[in-house]
Amino acid sequence: MSLPLFPLPHDIETKAVLKKAARAHQALAELKGVVASIPNQTILVNTLSLQEAKDSSAIENIVTTHDDLYRSDVAARHFVTVAAKEVHNYAAALREGFERVKQTGLLTVNDILKIQERIEENRAGFRKLPGTTLKNDATGEVVYTPPQHPNDIVALMANLERFLNEPALCDWDPLVRMAVAHHQFESIHPFYDGNGRTGRILNILYLVQQDLLGSPILYLSRFINQNKSDYYRLLQSTRDTGAWEPWLLFMLEGIEQTAQQTTALVKGIQVQMLSTKHRLRDELPKIYSQDLINNLFRHPYTKIEFLMEELGVTRKTASKYLEQLVAIGVLSKHKLGKDNYYLNTALFDLLHGAGSRLSGAST
Repeated sequence: MSLPLFPLPHDIETKAVLKKAARAHQALAELKGVVASIPNQTILVNTLSLQEAKDSSAIENIVTTHDDLYRSDVAARHFVTVAAKEVHNYAAALREGFERVKQTGLLTVNDILKIQERIEENRAGFRKLPGTTLKNDATGEVVYTPPQHPNDIVALMANLERFLNEPALCDWDPLVRMAVAHHQFESIHPFYDGNGRTGRILNILYLVQQDLLGSPILYLSRFINQNKSDYYRLLQSTRDTGAWEPWLLFMLEGIEQTAQQTTALVKGIQVQMLSTKHRLRDELPKIYSQDLINNLFRHPYTKIEFLMEELGVTRKTASKYLEQLVAIGVLSKHKLGKDNYYLNTALFDLLHGAGSRLSGAST
């Protein structure tokens, strides 16, 4: 099948789609406002981009645990598992893409190539050889054959770039454009590997580009992962029938739900930060600082080296601070291999649920 070029010659914004888009916009606006009230937004970007990365990678059957993610040392390029490395690569690609979009206000083909390169750690670029098909995992049946010729892939990606960056092309709602662009990107399937993860990063970056998000923290991959069968069914159904409404309603529902969930999560993080701040002021006034609070909420697991780097203190001082925080119950100490890690228990439980604690670690 040949893919259409955008914009389409007919309108796809039905009454139901526009009503759903309005609700999704309302949820996004609330999230953006709550995030803007947090003085140090890099805390959210660091923490929540890793959650997005974990959920997006899980869709591709790259499964890791929160423990392995936090125990990995990105700066030293030391990863507990290969899966943890891939998730960290995704989070890095998301953050780097965010910085580029904020600088340029654009989402270009070159940006897309850089995102995929960061995820996969190769420079294979767009597919150049025929033979790529998408198959049903259970039956092995070919369900979709994307464009095969390199020239077609390049032309379709150039058209997608125009669609993302030239609002005058059509007057569709930005959230409708995001859903359509995501469908088109996944249908072009331009890379040998990493298409799904690259496409989900593009979703977030487009919302940032459109100023619907101030930070790349929308948790959309969790919704897709929880509704994976509907996601793939609707992708293919839209290709087969050309009927856009079911796909658009699905994606808009995902934006609305995840914006509401992320708003609740950010509010919870705000409450925990304030509570921890009061505790340190009251119980450990000699070591209290905003930099220390930021460190504890930037890393659900922290360690001596993180404090040394971010607070500019000696190893002895960093160790003393962490032990004092353990003594009053703000942190719990875990021996993992040769290293000690210090878990911000309240934050960890907030992010992952009380049942997700470290298992088997000595305290």
